[in-house]
Amino acid sequence: MKTISKITIGLAAAAAAILFVGCSDSATPAKEVSKPAPTISEESLGLRKTNLYTEKGTTGDKTSYATSYAGSGNKIKRAFQDAPPMIPHDTQGMLPITINDNQCVGCHMPEVATGVGATAIPGSHFTDFRPAVAMNSKGNMTINGAVLENTSNETLKDISIKSTGDKLAGARFNCTQCHAPQSDSPAPKNTFEADYTSKDGANSSSWSGTKLMEGIDTVHGK
Repeated sequence: MKTISKITIGLAAAAAAILFVGCSDSATPAKEVSKPAPTISEESLGLRKTNLYTEKGTTGDKTSYATSYAGSGNKIKRAFQDAPPMIPHDTQGMLPITINDNQCVGCHMPEVATGVGATAIPGSHFTDFRPAVAMNSKGNMTINGAVLENTSNETLKDISIKSTGDKLAGARFNCTQCHAPQSDSPAPKNTFEADYTSKDGANSSSWSGTKLMEGIDTVHGK
């Protein structure tokens, strides 16, 4: 019993001391917590000064593609010399283009284009630039049986040329890999000005005939 009494008295004394310190005017005040530095908003980090987490802030201009029918005579000025011309007419029902279903050739083949007022497919599309290049069973590109160590056009080792006659080259059947419909929406402003090297560069291609081999010194066919 004496031991319990001592413990009880000790606890009471400790509680009184704590109460006395807490109420004393001479107690040391708690240190003031410093305010955190202002955070950098995500909006200020990017080029777009908008909230990217809302649809309202990320909605772009409405696309408005041409609705004129194919053969209406509309044309879009080329952005630069020999740029792939944009599609100025409605393409509804014409896409996707496959090797067995290409409605573009119905109007744009050279023998038809003049009569219907369409832009004729240029000679470059009837030219195979790698007729001597093949791929062997190991997946290596070869030319005349020899493996090409470097397939970069900078070496010109893999460049050759051969006419495909009146048929589109295999790499050219998918028109929309280079040509695309143009939206009427406002375009970003820029200061680019085209410097056409041919008289009618804004409307026609000059990449045909001897122009196809300009700057290319090849010995792998003609």
